Amino acid sequence: MAGHSKFKNIMHRKGAQDKKRSNLFSKLSREITVAAKMGTPDPDMNPRLRLAVNTAKAQSMPKDNIQRAIDKASAQDAENYEEVRYEGYGPGGSAIIVEALTDNRNRTATAVRTAFSKHGGNLGTEGSVAHGFERLGLIVYPADVGSEDKVLEAAMEAGAEDIASTDDGHEIWTAAEDLHQVATDLEKALGEAETVKLAWKPNLTVDMDEKNAATLLKLIDVLDDDDDVQTVWGNYDISDEVMEKVGG
Repeated sequence: MAGHSKFKNIMHRKGAQDKKRSNLFSKLSREITVAAKMGTPDPDMNPRLRLAVNTAKAQSMPKDNIQRAIDKASAQDAENYEEVRYEGYGPGGSAIIVEALTDNRNRTATAVRTAFSKHGGNLGTEGSVAHGFERLGLIVYPADVGSEDKVLEAAMEAGAEDIASTDDGHEIWTAAEDLHQVATDLEKALGEAETVKLAWKPNLTVDMDEKNAATLLKLIDVLDDDDDVQTVWGNYDISDEVMEKVGG
């Protein structure tokens, strides 16, 4: 169940983006509101809302902000957001999946298409790259939560499918439909996770050289800065040496 982490680059980017607290909280609030509107406003009875709230807590989002986002779902003037997925190719033949929550499809599509075209990529049709990924649940714990053996044992008992432990932390993978239950069981054994979310895991990764890595990271930054974009996934792998050179 163990293996080399191919997602460390994404985690590094995520860490850099977390400094933009206002933008991050806005995205988290939107996901909470949408999750609450799609089901019951009780996290214990709504798995998607539970995951959204757990993710918000892991990012130190204040409880008042979380509750306001839940309450907003039942407000008469609440915005109606729809989920949209964009797929395309980035520099160096990398495949990119962009998940968004938007109240204006035209605005979001234009922004995403522009980001791709300006940074060495091109937007494709839905399904153009998703076939190269698996839709799985991802749970991330910091490295200091315990040894690889301890986390591996807890993950196996909770019903996880795979685990990758590195100096950066522990990534635990589950079937998409099992994410809520596995996360709940792991919380009892290891405490609250840093990340609990549905993810796109690539079947194969593409190594990025310095030139392509620099352009790719600019593309990801532009996409992350868009208020409508929730998450960006890719099949790229950037070595530590290259990441240092491009300032990642």
